[in-house]
Amino acid sequence: MMIIMRPGAPKDQIDAVISAVEKNRLIAHPIFGLEQAIIGAVGDGHYVAKEIFEAFPGVLEVQRISKPYKLASRQFHEQDSVFPLDGFSVGGEGIAVIAGPCSVESRSQILEIAQAVREAGAHALRGGVFKPRTSPYSFQGLGEEGLEYLVEAREKTGMPIVVEVMAVSQIAMMEKYVDVFQLGARNMQNYNLLRAVGETRTPVLFKRGLSATIEEMLMASEYILSGGNKRVMLCERGIRTFETATRNTTDINAIPVLKKLTHLPVILDPSHSTGDANFVASIARAAIAAGADGLIVEVHHDPANAISDGKQSLTPEAFAKMVQQVKIIAEAVDRKLAPISHVTA
Repeated sequence: MMIIMRPGAPKDQIDAVISAVEKNRLIAHPIFGLEQAIIGAVGDGHYVAKEIFEAFPGVLEVQRISKPYKLASRQFHEQDSVFPLDGFSVGGEGIAVIAGPCSVESRSQILEIAQAVREAGAHALRGGVFKPRTSPYSFQGLGEEGLEYLVEAREKTGMPIVVEVMAVSQIAMMEKYVDVFQLGARNMQNYNLLRAVGETRTPVLFKRGLSATIEEMLMASEYILSGGNKRVMLCERGIRTFETATRNTTDINAIPVLKKLTHLPVILDPSHSTGDANFVASIARAAIAAGADGLIVEVHHDPANAISDGKQSLTPEAFAKMVQQVKIIAEAVDRKLAPISHVTA
């Protein structure tokens, strides 16, 4: 349920309500506005009468949240969530672009690509170091060595780094290196991993599962939010359908639907959703026109010889052209690329 405090309610009244929420075996998630506080009471609250909280001094109103996903819903948080990363913000008017290779292959490779995407206008650098591959015999990533190369790239470009985490056991080590955890499609319903990432305060890029509905995605994101980690970006990356002309089917519908249902920023991955570099820019443009808050794009300086996902990777030149096209589309829908204030070495 959602406990709406009166404007200007003092701290002691807010604390008393939070204490009562916890005594009723619910988890309190307060949101503090400039003039008013809202306290989300999350858990199995069907047995708790809302009249218990309505009687407290300072409480204006208590509402049941009708959606099964509570903290992700617009009913709980009406305004778009906007949160800072190093050098820029995600959500709001600005559009963020995350770019880099599918896999970190070597020091020279990631440094070259990082510099290229930074010059083209990227806000953050992506790169895989633990790769969830279909075949156990395919390249599995460089692990911690790859993270060290990404950190060097961050130092040289100022861009925060986005890296996929695949297991609870990797979190403690990766927290020392990464700025944003990526949770891939195959782990969308890995609830132990979601809970563990929710207990961190590292921002999360959360990808939709291969065959997941939008509601299933939002319910899964609730595991992260309920742990106290509020900086979650939802990522549409294409879903599996009967169509085989592309790697996946891009659900453009998901962007406006998610923007209506949730306050969380919505990112689109045109690389995985198409699987073909020839279509990436088109779908990126469509995403921004549909209301996406950002893009995550695979870029490689030599796609033909990439260890993984070369077919869907843009060259740096093609990526730079795509960014300029996206900028024009953003302006056409009264938005703009997020301003960058990276400090480079």
